[in-house]
Amino acid sequence: MTTPDSDSLLAEQLLRLTRRVHRIQKRQLHERGLGVTPAQSRLLRTLAHWETPPRMADLAERLEVVPRAVTSLVDGLEAGGKVRRVPDPANRRVIRIELTDDGVKALQELHAVRRAAAEEILAPLSGEQREVLGRLLDTLADGQC
Repeated sequence: MTTPDSDSLLAEQLLRLTRRVHRIQKRQLHERGLGVTPAQSRLLRTLAHWETPPRMADLAERLEVVPRAVTSLVDGLEAGGKVRRVPDPANRRVIRIELTDDGVKALQELHAVRRAAAEEILAPLSGEQREVLGRLLDTLADGQC
């Protein structure tokens, strides 16, 4: 049985782990010279899951941020040649965001960065411990009891 104090400790541990993962990913992004921030990498990963290029409003909704934040992220990625704004073929007033070839290459590097960060974080755990952690995290992520 857990107590409120032990639940608080678990919550703090989860936050510390999340911050550590973020720091490691940020360091790896910098070391690989991708010129992409963690927020931009999240946008690229999100963009890759759309069948057709989304609108900025769609990205903002999926990322759970205000549209202005997406505009800034897209501006930076566009300047780096990783995305481009394209007119919607059905309504030229609507602008959609699509990955460029450089954006696809950056995504491949980002996957490598995430794998390397995960390897660094999980290094102290045995295979069995990783499996248990995976099941526990699935339970927490799915919100199932």
